[in-house]
Amino acid sequence: MFKLLLRDNGAVHVCGHRGHSIGAPENTLAALAAVTANGGTSAEIDCMLSRDGEIVLMHDDFLDRTTSGHGLVSAANLADIKKLDAGAWFAPRFAGERVPTLREAIEHADRTGLSLVIEVKEFRNIGGLVGRLAEMVRETDVADRAVFISFDHAFLKGLKERLPGIRTEGITHARHADLAAVARAADLDSVSVEHMMFSPADARALHAIGVAVRLHFQRPEEYARFAAAGLDLLAEVRPWLAAGLIDTISGDDVAFLAAMVAG
Repeated sequence: MFKLLLRDNGAVHVCGHRGHSIGAPENTLAALAAVTANGGTSAEIDCMLSRDGEIVLMHDDFLDRTTSGHGLVSAANLADIKKLDAGAWFAPRFAGERVPTLREAIEHADRTGLSLVIEVKEFRNIGGLVGRLAEMVRETDVADRAVFISFDHAFLKGLKERLPGIRTEGITHARHADLAAVARAADLDSVSVEHMMFSPADARALHAIGVAVRLHFQRPEEYARFAAAGLDLLAEVRPWLAAGLIDTISGDDVAFLAAMVAG
């Protein structure tokens, strides 16, 4: 089972953002495999709904950026999406990589022991997506394997009411005056916080009510740029980790994160 809290898990989770997306094409099985290969324990993935009601791993509304296709994901059937190349845009060695379905990602996670952080990106056919998720909750172990996340905390509250037994995580990109109150209002199990918006006091307040903290990082080159100018933005992270204030760290470069946790 995916244990969200450090105190239950015994170790900080290392989570690849869209998989190990610095080293493999995002939201593909290759990116998920690269998470494990680089020392990660969980992967954040994005979900959209195809025209014929299948949940596929895709961050954008459009196919154009990360596949050989064009147009809206929601306007394409799964069979047509499966014909697209989802790897060549990233590097020639990934040519032929396909867009996976959520079910395929769950099956991969079962085989490898990977936990999933599933972001719902669908915004048009929410009812259709929730219906498909309900089927997967009944038919697979995804409720134990994953946490469902979104910027839309009201949606997450409703999703948990519709699918009892799932866990949810609210994404934040700003510091709230009372983050624990935000978590309570939406009945969240975890909160995602941007590194530069992190507060130890917020983490303690969240842990006090049993809510986990995922701290999200930028790519290593961003921190290297500051370090070259004499400012170590990661200096405080080590004491935070040592104090048990962080349950998961996430970002595009899993190896970079795993090294941070290892100290």
